[in-house]
Amino acid sequence: MTRPDESVVLIDGPWTHRMVRANGIALHVTEAGTGPLVLLLHGMPTFWWTWSRQLIDLADAGYRAVAVDLRGYGASDKPPRGYDATTMAADIAQLVTALGEQDAVLVGNDVGGLLAWTVAAQHPQVVRRIAVLGAAHPLRLRQAVLSDKAQRHASAYALKTFQIPRRGERLLTEDPSYLLQLFDSWSGPRWRDSPSYATATGRYAEAMRIHPVAHCSLEFFRWAVRSLPRPDGRAYARSMQRPIGKPVLQLHGDLDRCVLPSTAQGSSRHVSADYEWRLLAGVGHFPQHERPEQVSDELIRWAKLG
Repeated sequence: MTRPDESVVLIDGPWTHRMVRANGIALHVTEAGTGPLVLLLHGMPTFWWTWSRQLIDLADAGYRAVAVDLRGYGASDKPPRGYDATTMAADIAQLVTALGEQDAVLVGNDVGGLLAWTVAAQHPQVVRRIAVLGAAHPLRLRQAVLSDKAQRHASAYALKTFQIPRRGERLLTEDPSYLLQLFDSWSGPRWRDSPSYATATGRYAEAMRIHPVAHCSLEFFRWAVRSLPRPDGRAYARSMQRPIGKPVLQLHGDLDRCVLPSTAQGSSRHVSADYEWRLLAGVGHFPQHERPEQVSDELIRWAKLG
C-alpha cells in the first residue's frame, strides 16, 4: 500500500501554511488572524487540523491563531530523537519567539495538553495563560496511573500496546480498524453520530500513515513510561513539581475514557494561579471536535482575561 506524503495535511482553508524553525527543527504551522498569539497544540492521534474550527473563530475574535504540527507529526520535521516532554516543550517555547512574539496563550489537547502544562512549568516566560482539554497535569496523571485501577485500565494503550516494539506502528498504519477503535472508545456519542466524524477520522488515519509519523508519535509514550526510573524522567518530575504560576482553564468531557474526569480534576493542586474547571456534559476526549462552538467561546473568553 502506497504511503501518503506530507501534502495530505496541507489542507486549504481561510489560513496559511508555512514552516518555522525552532529548537533546531522545522515545524509546520497553520495560522489565521492578527492580534495576541494563541498557540494550539494537538495530541495523538491527530494533527493541526483538529483545531480548524478554533483557528477561524479565534481569528474572527481578533487573535493570531496558530496551530502547529508537533515534532514528528504532519508536515513538521521527524527527527529520530527528541520525543521527551522536555524537548518537545522547548520546541513550543522557542516557537513562540520564532513567531516574533514574547508570549502566548497555550491551548492543548491530549499530548498537547501535557505539553502546555510542561511549558508553563519549564518556560513560564513565554506563557500568558493555558487552556488544557482532555489532559491532566503530568504528575497527577502519573499518580492516577499508579494508584487508580480505572485510570490504569484506560491507559493500557500507552502502558502496554504502545510499548511493544513495532506493534503499535503496525496497528496505526496497517490495521484500518485500530485507529477508529481508539476514536470510538474515546469520543462522545454526539460527534460519533455526526457526518463530520468519518471525515475527521479519515484525515487522521491518512496523516498517521505518513512515514514515520506512527513511530514518532509512539516514542513520546515510550519515553513517558521507560523514563520513570531514569535520571531524565526523575529530572522531568522534579521540574513539574514547581507550581504552575500562570492561569489555567481546564475543559474536560464527562465521558472522557482516555483521561478520566476524576484524574483530570485532581490537577488543580498543581496550580498556584487562577484556575477554572469546566466539565462538559456528553463530551469525550476531543472537546474541540465534539463541542466546537462551546470550546471556541471558552477559549476566546479565557484569552480576553489576559
